[in-house]
Amino acid sequence: MKSESGLAALLRRRLPILEWGAQYSGQTLVGDLVAAAIVSMMLIPQSLAYALLVGLPPQLGLYASMAPLLLYAVFGTSRALAVGPVAVASLMTGAAAAQVAAAGTPEHIGAAVAIALLTGILMIAMGLLRLGFLANFLSHPVVSGFITAAAVQIAAGQIGPLLGVKTHGESLLEILESLLPQLGGVKPVTAAIGITAMLFLLWAKRGLKPLMVRFGLGDRPADIVAKAAPAMAIVVCTAAVGMMGLDARGVGILGAVPAGLPKLALPSFDAALWTKILVPSLLICIVGYVESISVALTLAAKRRQRVDPDQELIALGVADIGSAVSGGFPVTGALSRSVVNFEAGAQTPAAGAFAAIGVALATLFLTPLLFFMPKTALAAIIIVAVLSLVDVAALKHTWDYSRAEFAAMVATILVTWLDGVESGLIAGVGLSIFLHLYATSRPHVAVIGQIPGTSHFRNVERHEAVTDPEILSLRVDASLYFPNARFIEELVNESVADNPAIRHVILECIAVNTIDLSALESLSAVNKRLAEGGIRLHLSAVKGPVLDRLKQSHFLQELSGKVHLSHFDALASIRPELATSVLQSARAPGAAPQKPLADPS
Repeated sequence: MKSESGLAALLRRRLPILEWGAQYSGQTLVGDLVAAAIVSMMLIPQSLAYALLVGLPPQLGLYASMAPLLLYAVFGTSRALAVGPVAVASLMTGAAAAQVAAAGTPEHIGAAVAIALLTGILMIAMGLLRLGFLANFLSHPVVSGFITAAAVQIAAGQIGPLLGVKTHGESLLEILESLLPQLGGVKPVTAAIGITAMLFLLWAKRGLKPLMVRFGLGDRPADIVAKAAPAMAIVVCTAAVGMMGLDARGVGILGAVPAGLPKLALPSFDAALWTKILVPSLLICIVGYVESISVALTLAAKRRQRVDPDQELIALGVADIGSAVSGGFPVTGALSRSVVNFEAGAQTPAAGAFAAIGVALATLFLTPLLFFMPKTALAAIIIVAVLSLVDVAALKHTWDYSRAEFAAMVATILVTWLDGVESGLIAGVGLSIFLHLYATSRPHVAVIGQIPGTSHFRNVERHEAVTDPEILSLRVDASLYFPNARFIEELVNESVADNPAIRHVILECIAVNTIDLSALESLSAVNKRLAEGGIRLHLSAVKGPVLDRLKQSHFLQELSGKVHLSHFDALASIRPELATSVLQSARAPGAAPQKPLADPS
């Protein structure tokens, strides 16, 4: 019975549909259907556009918008996340597949499908092994910088299709180098359609809903009309091209899009191919997960709902495998569509499943209507969609808050633009880790003294605190491990050498969460050197887990001083009269602060 209960709990965890499906109601159904209708109108043109962004036939975008959405509805824990093709993942997939074969070739298509499969496998493995923490190595400035850089690069890459000229390149520099010489060959009709569509979409974001309200529509219907702006632009542009025969005047069109549902097939395993796409697939996996989980958590918090990060990895992985099996490319949670899904009233992941059904119906019955769809209008949709991802304000905010993180952010942007998305992301992560290690190698160390009238100790540079010339009290504001072990050792030695009166050194360890073996060896060396000079080393406010580790060594037996529960206890043990008198005294302004041993910032 107990095992059955455990099995049931495991099934509910791995199949969240069992939990929310048991509470499904007619009211929930209405909300999901309305949201699905709105999201479908956004998803169909975007999926076609993102397929072209990858360099694939447009129908593959539709294929990537069916099975993944159905599977996520079964395995996903977010009630509002809209899964499907997205701009950044599509760009990364296209760049990776281009390393294998030229766009449009069977080998290129096979590479994109294989990337989806491998990305899905990696996500599921990370979810089962609870390795979601790996995404934490992508700091917010790096992610923000990467998405901004990728968005600008995507927009630049679509200028060519928008104007009717061909561009190529995996970096912004290469795209611009290929674009500039061709500006003289811009096709006026193509450019007119694309620019008009883009301007309409930009205006529709802010102006269409108020206009509909002024015409008498309610707030909800007006919002639906505004969200359907991309579909409206596509319908009008397609009709104009078809009725006026503009394809004969050089306007590029989709042409025949095969009707029918995708054929399910497992991609063949090619060791050489998988070796080439392993790193790009891992990067797509991590970036996609970071983008998805941040959106999912944000939307869940607004309704006080729960999202399981590890299960989300599994759900997204299953969705990617579903995309690969149905001939699609990598998918993930889409920011814009998720927000629309949420605001449209989606109550459960079933909204995504209904959207998938909508895409399937369009694939079955509406593909003949896509024949005259102009590629320039799809380019306009992509440009408008990605411009919302450009976060210029984040650059200023990061500059104001942390110059080191700003450097990582800018490095990510520049390397992405100059050398491609993979290099940019790796450079950002690498620089972030390096800057973190450098910062922790020289941690903040404060000389602390007792605040009059209290048992509290604070930085003497910031507060009027009382100290004893024979006691050096140091607070180390970081964990002690191999990058900073020598720094702490040298700091203590230099401080003692500069102050011959010192007889006791007390290290307050309130901010120390761990002491590794390298730091332990340094502390042992400090203890031995101080003892030889007649100086006792003490520790105060050592956390339980840290103390447990120290007990496994000989350090505590060799310690010349003692381990004290608090810094006040340490001072009271060494100079009881001073500790008591300061505790009982009033705060007296005018006490000269001591010079700190390190920058007090």
